[in-house]
Amino acid sequence: MRIALLVTCLGDSLFPEAGKATVELLERLGHEVVFPEGQTCCGQMHTNTGYQQHALALIEHHVAVFEEALAGGAEAIVAPSGSCVGSIRHQHAMVARRAGRTELAERADRVAAATYELSELLVDVLGVSDVGAYFPHRVTYHPTCHSLRMLRVADKPVRLLRAVRGIDLVELPAAEECCGFGGTFALKNAETSTAMLADKVTHVRETRASVVTAGDASCLMHIGGGLQHLRTGVRTMHLAEILAAR
Repeated sequence: MRIALLVTCLGDSLFPEAGKATVELLERLGHEVVFPEGQTCCGQMHTNTGYQQHALALIEHHVAVFEEALAGGAEAIVAPSGSCVGSIRHQHAMVARRAGRTELAERADRVAAATYELSELLVDVLGVSDVGAYFPHRVTYHPTCHSLRMLRVADKPVRLLRAVRGIDLVELPAAEECCGFGGTFALKNAETSTAMLADKVTHVRETRASVVTAGDASCLMHIGGGLQHLRTGVRTMHLAEILAAR
């Protein structure tokens, strides 16, 4: 299967390992991964903060870039980010329609229908739950808000992690509680965000895991900052990195 990678702007700038691991994993499973070089931000930040016209320009560009990838033979688009996939599915066409861009909205719907978060692609599209990974460490998993509530990936990431050889997967207490990041929420509501992060870090430490993983680099950045501030020694790794480990 030919798959187009949406690496996301955060991944490209700060967490390239997640994108590289996604490519390594999918190629190991026998699939071809292409990288549309014209891709930029999906526009989620602009949409969420009310800059609709700025978001519209980014959405139009995103749709054009990945339409070209699909026309060039890609059968699916994957992103190692529930947050960005959630925006593509739930915001792109909505923003276009609000601007009176019906034709763009229809194109956005078609691109969104071919776009998957990594665990969705693996389990629902490729029919894989055991990717042949080996990771002999104690790990706990944080289900991010967008993947859990917008995409409803349910237990797909956990099913993939359970099949990893050597792993000691421990349940995170109060796992479904938000880590407090929420994009600009952490900036606009710093005290509340910090309190939510403190709870999340406490629960991570209760598991005695050496690694906390998630499907969104943004949440891992937030949680990782809290863990590092307290010098816990617990590291963060994207789900793709663990699934790519041999």
